[in-house]
Amino acid sequence: MNSCRRVLFTCIVCLASPFANAATAACDPLPAAPARFDVQVPFDVVDGRIYIDAQVNGQGPFRFAVDTGASDFGRADTSLVKRLGLKLDAQALNSDGLNTRAVDTTHLTSLRIGRLMRTNLQVITRDYSSKMKPEAALSGIIAREFFADGLLIIDYPNKRLSFSRSLSLRPDSPGSLPYTKPFRVPVRIGQVTVEGNLDTGANVAFVLPQTLFERVGGKDPVRAEAGTLANTKIDTARASLKGPFVLGRVQLENQEVRVSETYPELLVGAHALQHFKVLIDQRSKRVAVCAAAPGP
Repeated sequence: MNSCRRVLFTCIVCLASPFANAATAACDPLPAAPARFDVQVPFDVVDGRIYIDAQVNGQGPFRFAVDTGASDFGRADTSLVKRLGLKLDAQALNSDGLNTRAVDTTHLTSLRIGRLMRTNLQVITRDYSSKMKPEAALSGIIAREFFADGLLIIDYPNKRLSFSRSLSLRPDSPGSLPYTKPFRVPVRIGQVTVEGNLDTGANVAFVLPQTLFERVGGKDPVRAEAGTLANTKIDTARASLKGPFVLGRVQLENQEVRVSETYPELLVGAHALQHFKVLIDQRSKRVAVCAAAPGP
Protein backbone atom coordinates (compact mmCIF):
# COMPACT_ATOMS: atom_id res chain seq x y z
CA MET A 1 0.00 0.00 0.00
CA ASN A 2 1.69 3.18 -1.17
CA SER A 3 0.41 6.66 -0.40
CA CYS A 4 1.13 9.74 -2.46
CA ARG A 5 3.05 12.69 -1.13
CA ARG A 6 1.21 14.32 1.77
CA VAL A 7 2.09 17.56 3.44
CA LEU A 8 1.16 18.47 7.00
CA PHE A 9 2.88 21.76 7.82
CA THR A 10 2.85 22.62 11.48
CA CYS A 11 2.87 26.37 10.83
CA ILE A 12 -0.11 28.54 9.99
CA VAL A 13 0.20 30.42 6.70
CA CYS A 14 -1.96 33.55 6.42
CA LEU A 15 -3.35 34.92 3.17
CA ALA A 16 -3.01 38.60 2.34
CA SER A 17 -5.50 40.27 -0.03
CA PRO A 18 -6.68 36.86 -1.29
CA PHE A 19 -8.89 37.88 -4.20
CA ALA A 20 -7.07 39.47 -7.09
CA ASN A 21 -10.31 40.34 -8.84
CA ALA A 22 -13.62 40.64 -7.03
CA ALA A 23 -15.40 40.06 -10.34
CA THR A 24 -13.92 36.57 -10.78
CA ALA A 25 -16.71 34.60 -12.42
CA ALA A 26 -18.13 31.49 -10.82
CA CYS A 27 -18.14 28.28 -12.86
CA ASP A 28 -21.40 27.79 -14.69
CA PRO A 29 -23.74 26.04 -12.24
CA LEU A 30 -24.13 22.29 -12.39
CA PRO A 31 -27.61 20.77 -12.07
CA ALA A 32 -27.98 20.69 -8.32
CA ALA A 33 -31.29 19.04 -7.51
CA PRO A 34 -30.87 17.28 -4.13
CA ALA A 35 -32.00 13.99 -5.68
CA ARG A 36 -28.89 13.98 -7.88
CA PHE A 37 -26.55 13.78 -4.89
CA ASP A 38 -25.63 10.64 -3.00
CA VAL A 39 -24.30 12.77 -0.14
CA GLN A 40 -24.62 16.40 0.97
CA VAL A 41 -23.16 17.07 4.41
CA PRO A 42 -21.86 20.13 6.27
CA PHE A 43 -18.24 20.40 7.33
CA ASP A 44 -16.07 22.46 9.66
CA VAL A 45 -12.79 24.09 8.68
CA VAL A 46 -9.81 24.22 11.05
CA ASP A 47 -6.56 25.70 9.76
CA GLY A 48 -7.86 25.22 6.23
CA ARG A 49 -8.60 21.52 6.63
CA ILE A 50 -12.06 19.99 6.24
CA TYR A 51 -13.64 18.02 9.08
CA ILE A 52 -16.81 15.93 8.80
CA ASP A 53 -18.67 13.33 10.86
CA ALA A 54 -18.19 9.69 9.85
CA GLN A 55 -19.38 6.32 11.08
CA VAL A 56 -16.87 3.48 11.52
CA ASN A 57 -18.05 -0.12 11.82
CA GLY A 58 -21.54 1.20 12.57
CA GLN A 59 -20.33 3.34 15.47
CA GLY A 60 -19.81 7.05 15.85
CA PRO A 61 -19.97 9.77 14.79
CA PHE A 62 -16.22 10.25 14.69
CA ARG A 63 -14.41 13.34 13.46
CA PHE A 64 -12.58 12.71 10.18
CA ALA A 65 -10.58 15.04 7.96
CA VAL A 66 -11.08 14.99 4.18
CA ASP A 67 -7.69 14.93 2.45
CA THR A 68 -7.42 14.76 -1.34
CA GLY A 69 -3.64 14.51 -0.99
CA ALA A 70 -3.93 11.11 0.72
CA SER A 71 -4.08 7.97 -1.40
CA ASP A 72 -6.33 4.92 -0.91
CA PHE A 73 -9.58 5.13 1.07
CA GLY A 74 -8.49 6.55 4.39
CA ARG A 75 -6.46 6.51 7.58
CA ALA A 76 -7.27 5.59 11.18
CA ASP A 77 -5.79 7.47 14.09
CA THR A 78 -4.35 5.29 16.86
CA SER A 79 -7.00 6.73 19.20
CA LEU A 80 -9.74 5.24 17.00
CA VAL A 81 -7.96 1.87 16.84
CA LYS A 82 -7.80 1.79 20.62
CA ARG A 83 -11.38 2.98 21.14
CA LEU A 84 -12.89 0.38 18.79
CA GLY A 85 -10.50 -2.40 19.78
CA LEU A 86 -9.24 -2.84 16.23
CA LYS A 87 -6.44 -5.28 15.52
CA LEU A 88 -3.28 -4.36 13.68
CA ASP A 89 -2.70 -6.07 10.33
CA ALA A 90 0.53 -6.61 8.42
CA GLN A 91 2.68 -3.56 7.85
CA ALA A 92 2.68 -1.75 4.51
CA LEU A 93 5.11 0.60 2.80
CA ASN A 94 4.13 4.27 2.87
CA SER A 95 5.82 6.89 0.69
CA ASP A 96 5.57 10.67 1.05
CA GLY A 97 7.41 11.23 -2.23
CA LEU A 98 10.77 11.69 -0.54
CA ASN A 99 11.07 8.77 1.85
CA THR A 100 9.38 5.38 2.28
CA ARG A 101 8.68 3.79 5.63
CA ALA A 102 6.92 0.69 6.95
CA VAL A 103 3.65 1.58 8.73
CA ASP A 104 0.95 -0.30 10.62
CA THR A 105 -2.41 -1.04 9.02
CA THR A 106 -5.80 -2.04 10.38
CA HIS A 107 -9.08 -3.29 8.94
CA LEU A 108 -12.33 -1.34 8.88
CA THR A 109 -15.51 -3.30 8.25
CA SER A 110 -17.21 -0.11 7.09
CA LEU A 111 -16.60 3.62 6.76
CA ARG A 112 -19.63 5.82 6.10
CA ILE A 113 -20.40 9.48 5.41
CA GLY A 114 -24.14 10.09 5.31
CA ARG A 115 -25.53 7.52 2.85
CA LEU A 116 -22.15 6.80 1.23
CA MET A 117 -20.49 3.72 2.69
CA ARG A 118 -17.35 1.78 1.77
CA THR A 119 -16.70 -1.67 3.21
CA ASN A 120 -13.81 -4.05 3.85
CA LEU A 121 -11.03 -1.45 3.94
CA GLN A 122 -7.41 -1.89 4.94
CA VAL A 123 -6.10 1.51 6.08
CA ILE A 124 -2.89 2.93 7.47
CA THR A 125 -2.98 3.73 11.17
CA ARG A 126 -0.78 6.35 12.79
CA ASP A 127 -0.73 8.72 15.73
CA TYR A 128 -1.93 11.91 14.04
CA SER A 129 -3.89 13.68 16.75
CA SER A 130 -1.33 13.86 19.55
CA LYS A 131 0.75 16.18 17.35
CA MET A 132 -2.17 18.52 16.69
CA LYS A 133 -3.88 21.25 18.63
CA PRO A 134 -7.07 20.01 20.36
CA GLU A 135 -9.35 21.78 17.89
CA ALA A 136 -7.60 20.00 15.00
CA ALA A 137 -7.63 16.50 16.51
CA LEU A 138 -9.18 13.74 14.41
CA SER A 139 -10.15 10.09 14.53
CA GLY A 140 -9.16 9.42 10.94
CA ILE A 141 -8.85 10.68 7.39
CA ILE A 142 -11.12 10.23 4.37
CA ALA A 143 -8.78 9.89 1.38
CA ARG A 144 -9.37 10.39 -2.33
CA GLU A 145 -10.30 6.81 -3.33
CA PHE A 146 -13.37 7.10 -1.11
CA PHE A 147 -14.81 9.42 -3.80
CA ALA A 148 -13.32 7.71 -6.88
CA ASP A 149 -16.60 6.67 -8.55
CA GLY A 150 -18.33 10.05 -8.68
CA LEU A 151 -18.07 13.83 -8.58
CA LEU A 152 -16.83 15.34 -5.32
CA ILE A 153 -17.77 18.97 -4.67
CA ILE A 154 -16.07 20.79 -1.79
CA ASP A 155 -17.83 24.13 -1.34
CA TYR A 156 -15.56 25.91 1.11
CA PRO A 157 -17.44 29.24 1.45
CA ASN A 158 -20.73 27.43 2.19
CA LYS A 159 -19.02 24.61 4.15
CA ARG A 160 -20.82 21.86 2.29
CA LEU A 161 -19.42 18.60 0.87
CA SER A 162 -21.44 16.91 -1.88
CA PHE A 163 -20.92 13.71 -3.85
CA SER A 164 -22.81 12.53 -6.92
CA ARG A 165 -22.50 9.53 -9.20
CA SER A 166 -24.94 11.06 -11.72
CA LEU A 167 -23.14 14.40 -12.19
CA SER A 168 -19.78 14.68 -13.92
CA LEU A 169 -17.05 16.98 -15.15
CA ARG A 170 -16.60 16.59 -18.92
CA PRO A 171 -14.08 18.11 -21.33
CA ASP A 172 -16.72 20.70 -22.28
CA SER A 173 -17.60 21.51 -18.65
CA PRO A 174 -16.84 25.23 -18.11
CA GLY A 175 -13.62 25.70 -16.17
CA SER A 176 -12.67 22.00 -15.96
CA LEU A 177 -9.00 21.06 -16.12
CA PRO A 178 -7.60 17.63 -17.07
CA TYR A 179 -5.02 15.83 -14.95
CA THR A 180 -2.91 12.71 -15.36
CA LYS A 181 -1.53 12.26 -11.85
CA PRO A 182 -3.91 13.23 -9.00
CA PHE A 183 -4.45 16.16 -8.78
CA ARG A 184 -1.80 17.97 -10.82
CA VAL A 185 -3.14 20.77 -13.00
CA PRO A 186 -1.70 23.87 -14.71
CA VAL A 187 -1.10 26.84 -12.42
CA ARG A 188 0.19 30.19 -13.65
CA ILE A 189 2.33 32.33 -11.34
CA GLY A 190 2.92 35.67 -12.99
CA GLN A 191 3.99 34.73 -16.51
CA VAL A 192 5.19 31.20 -15.62
CA THR A 193 2.90 28.19 -16.00
CA VAL A 194 3.78 24.99 -14.15
CA GLU A 195 2.03 21.90 -12.82
CA GLY A 196 0.61 22.26 -9.32
CA ASN A 197 -0.61 19.60 -6.90
CA LEU A 198 -4.01 20.42 -5.33
CA ASP A 199 -4.01 19.09 -1.75
CA THR A 200 -6.85 19.88 0.66
CA GLY A 201 -4.91 18.23 3.49
CA ALA A 202 -1.98 20.67 3.41
CA ASN A 203 -2.45 23.60 5.79
CA VAL A 204 -0.51 26.09 3.65
CA ALA A 205 -1.37 28.33 0.70
CA PHE A 206 1.49 27.43 -1.66
CA VAL A 207 4.79 25.57 -1.42
CA LEU A 208 7.33 26.34 -4.15
CA PRO A 209 10.60 24.56 -4.88
CA GLN A 210 13.51 26.99 -4.58
CA THR A 211 14.17 26.85 -8.32
CA LEU A 212 10.56 27.77 -9.15
CA PHE A 213 10.57 30.56 -6.55
CA GLU A 214 13.58 32.14 -8.23
CA ARG A 215 12.08 31.60 -11.69
CA VAL A 216 8.97 33.64 -10.83
CA GLY A 217 11.05 36.46 -9.40
CA GLY A 218 10.86 35.58 -5.71
CA LYS A 219 13.36 37.29 -3.44
CA ASP A 220 14.50 37.46 0.17
CA PRO A 221 12.89 34.36 1.72
CA VAL A 222 13.08 34.24 5.51
CA ARG A 223 13.92 30.99 7.27
CA ALA A 224 10.83 29.38 8.85
CA GLU A 225 10.02 26.31 10.92
CA ALA A 226 10.33 22.93 9.21
CA GLY A 227 7.50 21.40 7.25
CA THR A 228 6.35 17.89 8.07
CA LEU A 229 5.58 15.25 5.45
CA ALA A 230 4.33 11.80 6.35
CA ASN A 231 7.88 10.45 6.77
CA THR A 232 10.13 13.48 6.31
CA LYS A 233 11.00 16.84 7.84
CA ILE A 234 11.86 19.50 5.25
CA ASP A 235 13.49 22.88 5.71
CA THR A 236 11.37 25.79 4.52
CA ALA A 237 11.54 29.54 4.18
CA ARG A 238 8.73 32.08 4.15
CA ALA A 239 8.23 34.74 1.50
CA SER A 240 5.58 36.88 -0.17
CA LEU A 241 4.72 36.72 -3.87
CA LYS A 242 2.44 39.13 -5.67
CA GLY A 243 1.59 36.63 -8.42
CA PRO A 244 -1.06 36.56 -9.63
CA PHE A 245 -1.61 32.85 -9.01
CA VAL A 246 -4.09 31.72 -11.68
CA LEU A 247 -5.83 28.37 -11.34
CA GLY A 248 -8.45 27.69 -13.97
CA ARG A 249 -11.00 30.51 -13.68
CA VAL A 250 -9.87 31.94 -10.34
CA GLN A 251 -6.83 33.82 -9.15
CA LEU A 252 -5.11 35.06 -6.00
CA GLU A 253 -2.57 37.79 -5.34
CA ASN A 254 -0.14 38.78 -2.60
CA GLN A 255 0.34 35.31 -1.18
CA GLU A 256 2.58 34.29 1.68
CA VAL A 257 4.28 31.13 0.42
CA ARG A 258 6.65 28.48 1.66
CA VAL A 259 9.89 27.82 -0.22
CA SER A 260 11.86 24.57 -0.03
CA GLU A 261 15.09 23.35 -1.59
CA THR A 262 13.99 19.71 -1.21
CA TYR A 263 10.26 19.68 -1.96
CA PRO A 264 10.05 18.72 -5.65
CA GLU A 265 6.83 20.34 -6.95
CA LEU A 266 4.44 23.25 -6.62
CA LEU A 267 1.82 22.52 -3.99
CA VAL A 268 -1.53 24.33 -3.80
CA GLY A 269 -2.81 23.82 -0.27
CA ALA A 270 -5.96 24.35 1.73
CA HIS A 271 -5.23 27.98 2.62
CA ALA A 272 -5.46 28.85 -1.06
CA LEU A 273 -8.33 26.51 -1.95
CA GLN A 274 -10.54 27.45 1.01
CA HIS A 275 -11.85 30.55 -0.79
CA PHE A 276 -13.39 28.51 -3.60
CA LYS A 277 -15.53 25.59 -4.67
CA VAL A 278 -13.39 22.61 -5.68
CA LEU A 279 -14.82 19.90 -7.97
CA ILE A 280 -13.01 16.60 -8.55
CA ASP A 281 -14.14 13.85 -10.93
CA GLN A 282 -11.76 10.89 -10.86
CA ARG A 283 -13.74 9.04 -13.55
CA SER A 284 -13.03 11.68 -16.19
CA LYS A 285 -9.76 12.79 -14.54
CA ARG A 286 -10.80 16.43 -14.38
CA VAL A 287 -10.99 19.09 -11.69
CA ALA A 288 -12.41 22.60 -11.50
CA VAL A 289 -11.79 25.42 -9.04
CA CYS A 290 -14.59 27.98 -9.03
CA ALA A 291 -15.75 31.07 -7.22
CA ALA A 292 -18.58 29.79 -5.02
CA ALA A 293 -22.00 31.41 -5.14
CA PRO A 294 -23.61 32.21 -1.77
CA GLY A 295 -25.60 29.36 -0.29
CA PRO A 296 -29.34 29.37 0.24
